[in-house]
Amino acid sequence: MNAPPKWLKPVAVLALLWNLLGLAAFGLDLSLSAADIAKLPAAQQELYASRPLWAVAATALAVIAGTLGSVGLLLRKHWAFPVFVASLLGILLQDLNLFVLTDGARLGGPAVMAMQGVVLAVGIALVLLSQKGAKASWLA
Repeated sequence: MNAPPKWLKPVAVLALLWNLLGLAAFGLDLSLSAADIAKLPAAQQELYASRPLWAVAATALAVIAGTLGSVGLLLRKHWAFPVFVASLLGILLQDLNLFVLTDGARLGGPAVMAMQGVVLAVGIALVLLSQKGAKASWLA
C-alpha cells in the first residue's frame, strides 16, 4: 500500500460528516407523520404523495452506502469504491424520480435543484476519489 496524500484523511472525515448529515435527514424524513406532512406547503405535500417506495429505497441506498463508503475511505479500504458506486446509483435513481418522473424542479423549487446538484457532484467526486485511491494503492 502506498502512502496516501496528507489531504485524504481530512477529506474522508468531511465525506463522513456529509453522509451522516444525509443519513440524519433521511431518518427525519422517514419519521414524518401524516400530520407533519399536512403542515408542509402544498408543493411539498405533492412530492411526498407522489414518491414511490423504490425512490425511498434509492435514497436509503444513497445515504447508507455513502456513509459506509466514507468509513471505508477513512479506514483506507479498497471496498470504498464499489460502495460509493452503489451510493451514486441511489442518487441517480432518486433524481430520476424527482426530476424526470415527477415535477420536482417545479414543486421543490431552486433550493431542491441546487441541493440535489450538490449531492450529485459530491457523489461523483467520492466515486472518482475512491477509484483513484484504489488505483494509486492508497486503499488496501
